[in-house]
Amino acid sequence: MTRGSVPGADPSVLDRRREQRAWYFYDWANSAYVTTIATVLFAPYLTSVAETAACGAAGDSCTTDLRVAGVAVSPGSLVFYVVTFATVISAFVLPIVGAVADRSSHKRQLMATFAWAGSLSAAAMFFVTGSNWQLGAALLLIANVCLGASLVVYDAILCEIAGPDERDRVSSQGWASGYLGGGLLLAANLAVVTFHDRLGLDQATAVRICLLSAALWWALFTIIPYRGIKDRPAVNTAAVRGSMVAQSFGQLRATLTSMRSYPMTLTFLLAYLFFNDGIQTVIVTSSTYGEKELGFETEVLIATILLVQFVAFGGALLFGRIAASHGSKRTIMGGLFVWMGVVTIAYFLPREELVPFLAMAVLIGLVLGGTQALSRSFFSQLIPRGREAEYFSLYQACERGTSWLGTLIFGLVHQWTDSYRPAVFALMGFFVVGLALLSRVDARRGIAEAGNQPPAVV
Repeated sequence: MTRGSVPGADPSVLDRRREQRAWYFYDWANSAYVTTIATVLFAPYLTSVAETAACGAAGDSCTTDLRVAGVAVSPGSLVFYVVTFATVISAFVLPIVGAVADRSSHKRQLMATFAWAGSLSAAAMFFVTGSNWQLGAALLLIANVCLGASLVVYDAILCEIAGPDERDRVSSQGWASGYLGGGLLLAANLAVVTFHDRLGLDQATAVRICLLSAALWWALFTIIPYRGIKDRPAVNTAAVRGSMVAQSFGQLRATLTSMRSYPMTLTFLLAYLFFNDGIQTVIVTSSTYGEKELGFETEVLIATILLVQFVAFGGALLFGRIAASHGSKRTIMGGLFVWMGVVTIAYFLPREELVPFLAMAVLIGLVLGGTQALSRSFFSQLIPRGREAEYFSLYQACERGTSWLGTLIFGLVHQWTDSYRPAVFALMGFFVVGLALLSRVDARRGIAEAGNQPPAVV
């Protein structure tokens, strides 16, 4: 018996559990970027930088637009247009990443490479100062695309390390660890921003230090899954001649051609495109909405997002337990009804009233991690073996921080109305359409079409 082994335990099960625990840490790692940078700090910070560039000392009282390639862009809408553009680029880049990953026996290296490139871009946000909104926009674009690329590979690895009956649990625990890790770093950043005067820092410098801390967190904790996940040979790859790039394009072509054979998979993907755009737009715009529309200071926003993080930790685990009894599809649908309530409440929230704002944050936390974690595990059941990364590349095109239609609608409605309230209520349509499409997905049929073994509870 080897040292540390458990009498009577299956070594393969123990190895798989260890690998799953290592896998969880990439959620822990990248959530620092998603929470501290993409959700809380960088959107309002870059908006302020853009307002300085457009208006100088006039700030919020100025209505001057930025000029981008000769087009007038509201400083308040800049971040949302950048996120939209990042997703347009992702629509072309991520499927290629997925095709390369599906033919690769070194997925962990590919995941880590994109993670470290993204964290480097995030670290460079420390140098965004004054009116240099162009640098900030470029770094946000690069970091978001790299995050999406790394998550394509990361999500595909889920299918290698967890069986059908394990995926809801493993995916939910991964999301839960992400919310816990992101929340712990956010708590530290809350202290830095709140007590910046005592630390001898102005607020802008404190924010920039927090951006750098999230980038380092992302980079350093990526080492754990990089070292703890095993390499596995590619399976069911299409026979294509030529270089790795040529083979990957051939693989992608074969996958796109065969997608019509999986109508339930495509229906779920379309549903996810809509309801996840709604979720992601709520996440991305929450800090800007809280500051610009509801009048809360940065410290309050960070504390509120921190509350969401820790509630979401429990919410993800709760949804995993509910799915074990009722199935992931029905549990997701229940969560979407709650999201519809969230955007309705947000529209009517009174300005500078903290208690109703915090109550809405708790509601968001309960459904945030659960709907996303179960969407990932449910989709993994609908993917044909050997095509996981390619299908997850389509999935990630509308994943966290890269929603395109939602941020576009939000930005346009704000620019047309000069108010964030109708912009947030416009997101209701995404949840309604997503719910209607999801109700048409026959889970058992979809799993069978993909050639996969169904879990005990569908």
